[in-house]
Amino acid sequence: MECAVYILYSIQMDQFYVGSSCNLEDRLNRHKNHGSKATKKATDWELVYLEKFSDRTLAVRRELEIKKKKSRKYIELLIQGEKDSEGHR
Repeated sequence: MECAVYILYSIQMDQFYVGSSCNLEDRLNRHKNHGSKATKKATDWELVYLEKFSDRTLAVRRELEIKKKKSRKYIELLIQGEKDSEGHR
């Protein structure tokens, strides 16, 4: 089962949210429709980063690795790195 680590961004709150899921479409729907306590304060969450993994254990491990950094700068570098690599495809 393919799982993913994702980062959402809200302009309204100027905040990032890091999560993981094995059903990304459903999880993003719940974030946008106030189905998540952590993201219910804003309505403008956008997916800005995505990493795919072959199983849930790897995805959760990566999610925790990102969260442990407690660094907005690190998250911004991840996002920028993905944008840079998209330009080289």
